[in-house]
Amino acid sequence: MRKSGFIARAGMGTALSMCLLAAAPALAQGAKPGCEALAGTALGDHGKIESSVTVAAKDGTPSYCEVKAWLTPVAGSHIGVVYRLPDQWNGKILGSGGGGWAGNVTLMAAQPGLARGYATAQTDGGHPGTSVWDNEWVASPEAVKDFSYRAIHEMTVASKQLVRLYYGREQAHTYYQGCSTGGRMGLMEAQRFPTDYDGIIAGAPVYSLQVQTSSLLRNKMFAGSGLTNEQLAFVQAAVLSACGGTQGYLNNPRKCSWDPKVITCKAGASAGGCITPEQAVAMRTAYAGIRAPDGTWAAFPLMRGGEAGWSRFIATAPGAKDVTRGGGMLGLKPLLFANADIDLVNLTPQEVMVARSSEFAKTYEATNPDISAFAGRGGKLILWHGESDPGPSPIGTIEYYQAVTKASPAAAGNVRLFMAPGTEHCGGGPGLNRPDTLTALEQWVEQGQAPAMVVATHDSGPIRRPLCPFPAEASYSGTGDVNDPKAYRCS
Repeated sequence: MRKSGFIARAGMGTALSMCLLAAAPALAQGAKPGCEALAGTALGDHGKIESSVTVAAKDGTPSYCEVKAWLTPVAGSHIGVVYRLPDQWNGKILGSGGGGWAGNVTLMAAQPGLARGYATAQTDGGHPGTSVWDNEWVASPEAVKDFSYRAIHEMTVASKQLVRLYYGREQAHTYYQGCSTGGRMGLMEAQRFPTDYDGIIAGAPVYSLQVQTSSLLRNKMFAGSGLTNEQLAFVQAAVLSACGGTQGYLNNPRKCSWDPKVITCKAGASAGGCITPEQAVAMRTAYAGIRAPDGTWAAFPLMRGGEAGWSRFIATAPGAKDVTRGGGMLGLKPLLFANADIDLVNLTPQEVMVARSSEFAKTYEATNPDISAFAGRGGKLILWHGESDPGPSPIGTIEYYQAVTKASPAAAGNVRLFMAPGTEHCGGGPGLNRPDTLTALEQWVEQGQAPAMVVATHDSGPIRRPLCPFPAEASYSGTGDVNDPKAYRCS
């Protein structure tokens, strides 16, 4: 059960679910109900509204009707959804995804969209757990399908039915915005359900199991030669000094080839101002990444210049425990390796290939670069990724973008990628960690203006600068306010 008390389903069998659904009354044809009148009614062909309440405006969030429902498209599937319908509706729907191995139905996640007048749509991803790293629920085959691709689709279809019922008219546009797992869910929508959305924003997408295998192999890199947070900060300072990180971050870390040998301790030297040869080897491996025998990444490279943030996702310190459970991969072991006796702590690149050939991977991974059906109907896709992300790698997102443009050249004009310097996973870090991708998407879809740049800010400072479409980079013109995006050019 969710901590909010939403959709108590413990012990609810499929037969009972379907009986409740059959008993749900339908509103009169053409009737426009008030908020509270929605409770207990059917939602589409296989949904039931559990509750609907009017919520007063508060702290910058406008008044809205909060609708909680569950959807059962097939036996064994139980998808919790929450819709928030503002009184002053802008005529559009904004769907959003989850994070880690959980959905997200919180008001905090919905608030930015609500403040802009969107009817917002969210889901629990098909299971009630809210822990981002626990995923034992994958024992249910239908829960796997829900989380992998079905929950967002069903949530979206039902959202269109709901706004038509509540507002008495169809939405003008439907957008999706998600980061991390939410980014993967967005890519899955473009790949599997091309008619659901007019525009999709996929940030730092965890679109393949390479994110999880990278996590395990990175832990292994530092197991015998870990670095403390202080040492990682020392390494980062050396990188920034060598590669021109005058603003506290690198504009493009892929241009930096700094080698940790320059700060490796000499024989007899104190380790206070240097790192050991063993630590230097671990750092080089981290920067280089690890390839599987088939040439794909078993562990994505980590970017130079973001070392101080690595311990958020990696057990880098001596004796540190991995709080992410290998990015959740420990809970997937039965599905990835059947009954094989695999030691995930010492995962090998060969075993990465086995995991990625599993039936689970075929259901979960959103790796298909062919989004021609989505682009063919005018769909727009904005990808973005923080350059200092220690979780899903910016390299992975760049490779997916390049695969899309190669697989369907006609779709290339409908896709843009923006790299955010100095940004960690979906935010954080010293750099441009709040890109206004939604405004860029609105202008692209509604006015036909492809984004020449995305304005980005920092969540706690005065920074306001542009992100350029990959592979272009922003450079200061030399005149004007450094925090005025007009003072930069993309080249």
